[in-house]
Amino acid sequence: MATLKPIAAPDITAAKRLVVKIGSALLVDRETGLKQAWLSALALDVAEAKARGTDVVLVSSGSIALGRKVLGLPDGALPLEQSQAAAAVGQIRLARAYEEALATHGIKTGQVLVTLEDTEDRRRYLNSRATMETLLGLGVVPIVNENDTVATDEIRFGDNDRLAAQIAVTVGADQLILLSDVDGFYSANPKEDPTAQRFDLVETITPQIESMAGDPINGFSKGGMKTKLLAAKTAVAGGCAMAIMEGFGQRPLAALAQGAKCTWFMAQGDPQAARKRWINAMKPRGELRLDAGAVKALLAGKSLLPAGVTTVSGSFGRGDPVAILDPVGNVLGKGLVRYTAAEAKAIAGHRSGEIEALLGYAGRAALVHRDDMVI
Repeated sequence: MATLKPIAAPDITAAKRLVVKIGSALLVDRETGLKQAWLSALALDVAEAKARGTDVVLVSSGSIALGRKVLGLPDGALPLEQSQAAAAVGQIRLARAYEEALATHGIKTGQVLVTLEDTEDRRRYLNSRATMETLLGLGVVPIVNENDTVATDEIRFGDNDRLAAQIAVTVGADQLILLSDVDGFYSANPKEDPTAQRFDLVETITPQIESMAGDPINGFSKGGMKTKLLAAKTAVAGGCAMAIMEGFGQRPLAALAQGAKCTWFMAQGDPQAARKRWINAMKPRGELRLDAGAVKALLAGKSLLPAGVTTVSGSFGRGDPVAILDPVGNVLGKGLVRYTAAEAKAIAGHRSGEIEALLGYAGRAALVHRDDMVI
């Protein structure tokens, strides 16, 4: 009888698009501030990844930790307004530090600040995704953080583990690395239970696995193992494998490539398939009927341009799901539309070059982009 081949852990050197989350404790020392040597070493890791052809996004904590030191604020929990003030002071220093560290390797950086609301609202989600795709297409390494200076408790992620997972899904990353203060996921808190066992690989996040997550190990960072597990659930459902590893040593990504201890959570399919499932599960808010030429283009993998649309029906906003119909009304698929219903009606049947004259602004060429479409 044939034996089942063991599942191999992902290889970071094979990642096409990589998101790396950096915890505050790795980047900022309570007494001395920014750990410049550590950041410089990470920049070398990023440079090597980009040299392999990997897109890299960094989700970095540290702005509040940096800002509170500059402002002389005490350790421990801060009132919201003091956290926001510390973030405002620290964020500019954090962005500059990344810019300088990566510029040494000829890498351009861009700062992206988001809130939970940005990823839950489809219109903002599409804006964020388009911006990130453009930055990555231009070879830029986006430095992402929560917009602590404006976020209220109601629209906060509250930790950058979950933010990193959401960003990974947004950009269609195939791997997410959480650089942490522990070297993986354990059956119990290893600081409290010497019998705790580390998992090398988690194929499925079961209720038993969830019950093993404990509280934060130190008081410096917000994210404990519970938040990391929530991040893993988001990532793997989006087709992205996720690793938890200890990141205090220099060159952590190089160490991971060489077999450093970690826990990998296996992806459920690939990012593109996961995104298609998500779109397909949505209830359409309207319909776009196409001519024969547009149908042929879509079946060949093209985006839907306004010129190929003959009829627009329904009431929808930008980012809403719509049904895509052939000339006789058969449903071809679904997609997230890039214009409101009124705008779509105005530009239907027209070439993309006419959009600015029709709407008064230079919109996007595609009415529904192929990445936002299921046929």
